[in-house]
Amino acid sequence: MKDPDYILEVSSCKPADDKDLPQPHDAEISSARARGRKFISVLFTCCNVYHRIYINQNHTAYEGHCPRCLRPVRVRIAAGGTDARFFTAT
Repeated sequence: MKDPDYILEVSSCKPADDKDLPQPHDAEISSARARGRKFISVLFTCCNVYHRIYINQNHTAYEGHCPRCLRPVRVRIAAGGTDARFFTAT
């Protein structure tokens, strides 16, 4: 391609400050808010993707959904449960 239809000058870009970054909405889970929250990793076989699901507010289950097709998943927490951190949702 002889003449590109766009030119990006990277050297003139300044690093973003925290105040310049978009702030998460209340309903979103930002990485800062997610730090320290308990989660398990789930392989969603429906779309063949891994995704974290987080513990609910009552600490009775891990709840989430497939990031692609939004199929819900709920893993109950019981006394004497398991130490496993990776699961498969079929």
